[in-house]
Amino acid sequence: MEQKELKQLLTQIADGKLSVDDAVLKFKTMPFEDLGFAKLDHHRGIRQGAAEVIYGAGKTSEQIVDIAKKLLEKGQNTVLITRMSRDAANEAEKALPLKYYEVCRIGIVGEMPKPDTETEIVIATGGTSDIPVAEEAALTAEALGNRVIRLYDVGVAGIHRLFAHSEEIMKAKVIIAIAGMEGALASVIGGLADCPVIAVPTSIGYGASFGGLSALLSMLNSCASGVSVVNIDNGFGAGYLASMINHI
Repeated sequence: MEQKELKQLLTQIADGKLSVDDAVLKFKTMPFEDLGFAKLDHHRGIRQGAAEVIYGAGKTSEQIVDIAKKLLEKGQNTVLITRMSRDAANEAEKALPLKYYEVCRIGIVGEMPKPDTETEIVIATGGTSDIPVAEEAALTAEALGNRVIRLYDVGVAGIHRLFAHSEEIMKAKVIIAIAGMEGALASVIGGLADCPVIAVPTSIGYGASFGGLSALLSMLNSCASGVSVVNIDNGFGAGYLASMINHI
């Protein structure tokens, strides 16, 4: 928003020509900033409650740096970059206060916010191989101001490992269940928990898992009530949705 536009808007409110509610609506629908290669939605935080996130795959390090700098200039304290390569991170670190998490290809520019809710998001994985997707979900949720509890390698092949964390499962506001192979973890957790369960199929598994399709179909066909499903390996989507639920 330009200063001239802001002054006009505030003057209209002061003169009684524009109501506060109408002004809020105008803030929500303000135009984006056009960089030529990207159109930055600076008012997404006002409109949706969470600021814009950079999808790093397919973008050059220069593009990522330019976008992140603009977001910081407009007052965004934390910039989340998903699917960021190590090479792009190495270049971006020269120009940005970037912390890179290689296991899940996440970059965080700026400060990680303090949790603004007392309730917790539990993230559980079937196996260690699912951790990259889980960390994408966990860091996304933490970047959005959530408390996260990680329960890794608690799959159904040794289900007593999951039962050892019954207290965390019962206390959770929302649970993200991440698994490959046949994806049974989501159904088991869905049968134990009294909160929404977000199932994330991963591409981990042998040939007949079809790159996560088998787990996806299993989770979609879960007989446990309260289980919803996001796309294969979509840790970001799960973390974002869990944050929305946790902030209700």
